[in-house]
Amino acid sequence: MEKEEKIRKPWENYIRKVEPYTPGEQPDKPEMIKLNTNENPYPPSPKVDKAICDLKAERMRLYPDPAAKVLVKALAEYHHLSEDQVFPGVGSDDVLAISFLTFFNSNRPILFPDITYSFYCVWANLFKIPFECPAVDENFYIKAEDYTKENGGIVIANPNAPTGIAENLDFIERILKENQDVIVIIDEAYIDFGGVSAVTLLPKYENLLVVRTFSKSHSMAGMRIGYALGSPFLIQAMNNVKYSYNSYTMSQAALALGAAAIQDEEYFREIVQKIVRTREETKKALQELGFSFPDSKANFIFATHQSVKAKDIFERLRKENIYVRYFNKPRIDNYLRITIGTEHEMEIFLEKLKNCLSEIGN
Repeated sequence: MEKEEKIRKPWENYIRKVEPYTPGEQPDKPEMIKLNTNENPYPPSPKVDKAICDLKAERMRLYPDPAAKVLVKALAEYHHLSEDQVFPGVGSDDVLAISFLTFFNSNRPILFPDITYSFYCVWANLFKIPFECPAVDENFYIKAEDYTKENGGIVIANPNAPTGIAENLDFIERILKENQDVIVIIDEAYIDFGGVSAVTLLPKYENLLVVRTFSKSHSMAGMRIGYALGSPFLIQAMNNVKYSYNSYTMSQAALALGAAAIQDEEYFREIVQKIVRTREETKKALQELGFSFPDSKANFIFATHQSVKAKDIFERLRKENIYVRYFNKPRIDNYLRITIGTEHEMEIFLEKLKNCLSEIGN
């Protein structure tokens, strides 16, 4: 007997259909080494610890400050900007989504690379924004000339993900000069690990929006804090959209802990330099094992092996409770994105990787 076809309910026709973003796997196993979601392997600043202890449960009965003044003030002072140039949000994903909703409302397609953060196309589809994805070159570099045609806005991750490639400031300014009639968003989630921030270009370009996060260099992925920096006009427009659907996006804990983290520059620099040193040491070790990769300026390495398939390595490492990121996508399906862990974690990873390559090769 043939299986009966499911009868579609009338109301199903009115449900928005989207292909959702797939977040990185979040395993929780004893003695695992987690190198798959670009988290910082070191804890947040001791000032964050103190701020946690200072939190009072009694305060949780009150709504948080909708303007997030304590965090906005700390960020404005840190970046030498005015407070009306700062927009805080629940992680950079929230900030980017609000940016898409606020600034990309023409019939012209927005532009972002074909190999980049995959959430961009998800937001574009969710908000019904037309988009095009110019192909990066054979070495994964963005081609500036592809961003000179008519468009409805531009989004560039710098350094790019998952490649780790950082463009210089001249490249970013070229994009801005060629696109002064649309909003240009520079997503700087990984900028602290070796890139040059576009924040210095804000006085020259009112159409520039720089988006950043506490998740990577500030070790606070679990707290969900992101922010945008731009002209007062752009920030006000984003606030108008935010207040149109949720006034209280930032929790009291996020505001207090974020402000504490941004005030500990010494600890921040120490941790970033630790990760950079480990990244450069890991690059050398991977090359000796037969891997090649773009010159990453992020807290990860995007690597391919000369003879062993990435998927085979990925699956073998999982059996050893070592998690890296594998993308089953065109052009990058033979690459692994390897987050930089502590020095000790990377030593174990490299030893296990060496054994895996030997076993697969045999």
